[in-house]
Amino acid sequence: MYRYDEFDHAFVTERVEQFRDQVQRRLSGELAEDAFKPLRLMNGVYLQLHAYMLRIAIPYGTLSARQLRMLAHIARTYDRGYGHFTTRQNLQFNWPKLSDIPDALADLASVEMHALQTSGNCIRNVTADHFAGAAADEIADPRPYAEILRQWSSVHPEFSFLPRKFKIAVTGAERDRAAIQVHDIGLHVKTNDKGEIGFAVYVGGGQGRTPMIAKLIRDFLPEEDLLSYTTAIVRVYNLHGRRDNKYKARIKILVHETGTEELTRQVEAEFAALKDTELKLPEKDVQSIAAYFAPPALPERAEGWENLARWKKADSGFSRWVQQNVQPHKNPDYGMVTISLKPIGGIPGDASDAQMDAIADLAEEYAFDEIRVSHEQNLILPHVALADLEAVYRGLVAINLAEANAGLITDIIACPGLDYCALANARSIPLAQEISRRFGDAERQAEIGELKIKISGCINACGHHHVGHIGLLGVEKKGAELYQITLGGSGDEHTSIGEIIGRGFEPDRVTDAIETIVDTYLGLRLDHSENFLAAYRRVGPQPFKTALYGSAAEAA
Repeated sequence: MYRYDEFDHAFVTERVEQFRDQVQRRLSGELAEDAFKPLRLMNGVYLQLHAYMLRIAIPYGTLSARQLRMLAHIARTYDRGYGHFTTRQNLQFNWPKLSDIPDALADLASVEMHALQTSGNCIRNVTADHFAGAAADEIADPRPYAEILRQWSSVHPEFSFLPRKFKIAVTGAERDRAAIQVHDIGLHVKTNDKGEIGFAVYVGGGQGRTPMIAKLIRDFLPEEDLLSYTTAIVRVYNLHGRRDNKYKARIKILVHETGTEELTRQVEAEFAALKDTELKLPEKDVQSIAAYFAPPALPERAEGWENLARWKKADSGFSRWVQQNVQPHKNPDYGMVTISLKPIGGIPGDASDAQMDAIADLAEEYAFDEIRVSHEQNLILPHVALADLEAVYRGLVAINLAEANAGLITDIIACPGLDYCALANARSIPLAQEISRRFGDAERQAEIGELKIKISGCINACGHHHVGHIGLLGVEKKGAELYQITLGGSGDEHTSIGEIIGRGFEPDRVTDAIETIVDTYLGLRLDHSENFLAAYRRVGPQPFKTALYGSAAEAA
């Protein structure tokens, strides 16, 4: 992973001390909240429903054991003993005292972490495939490019006050595990006919009030032009993006209103003026950054195959966990382990300080000191020898994080919702817990197969409900919570926005509705190999509408 240089260390330390002074002036009354708000947001501090919230940046979702232990320390020392991993590969602390936040930021700086640009109308945390550098289907590790973009965008003087927040995602594999087509800019690393590295460039995706799928505006952008072309896109957006209406301020609206062809013309014109400037990436700089992400030296561990077969035969729980939570590594003696932060009945994405410490220990001993955060609110050990899987599993059992449900119906994404967020209209967490308990039986989950449920407590879509196979959106109607259901969404290489299936459901009826949807799917699928999304795309919404509402008229 990237290591700070002298400039990085000095800059982050100075920002911490600057914010410490701002906090002291706020607490003394010298700064009013209106004046303090933009300052705290620049440092990742929100004022939520009940308390301040600190959002910590985890660039492209990569952590070391030392950094995860620091997050555990902050949870213990300044919060209530846990943190919440988010769909932006970040971590949120929901209960810090404002007076303690500068100390927490100073502790973060000591392990090369910060909270800059986790809020505000700027370029947010650049996200990437959580299996980067390890996946068998990878063309190239996307993290060096994400790091280059992070360095370029950090406190960028031209792009610190954009019309609205701006999000970039990068993937480097055949499968899109970074949901690049629902980002402001999505970059897919690829090679051309000559074997040269470049990018397919997508622009104008996003969820929220107006969900849209990004448009492909460049099929192949040479590696050396990454910064100049990205600058051109953000410049066109900064110039023409709407500032009179925050609900129409994202680049997706600009793309829609301007038209893909005209917007591409403007980007290409700006790019033509920039491509031969100092923004052109020298090959030596790319190689220098890439060197930080060199894969660990993985010794041959062929004994793992025989051991694995024996362990799976002896322990059905371990066997289920390997089947569901361990994915093939590019080195056949290794696997990529998903640590589900979705224990049955638990709060999606939450991890206690003790759990974080224990995962750091496992990473240090068995996973070459690497942990990843996925946008699906789980943690990943990307390099684990098959011979060590049983030891890792036992360690996870001890901390109640060995649930074998990655990608299954209980692997639910949920935003904090009305339990924490001042913007929310409805609760997400209790609903996720109830659905998880209803479908918690391991055999039933296996019978249902791959099914992604995603829950948002408001239209801002922090739970990514638009791209859930089953999406749940909490709304407020006549002072009561109501949940709208969408079906058929997906955030992979075949991105789709879910369709609203009909009128909403009261909180106590939602889980029954999910069960009806699942039973309908099981009754119409061709065979066990046809997952929910494939079956929905084949038959369309009508069978589900009929099962839920009895008639099309009632569903309207």
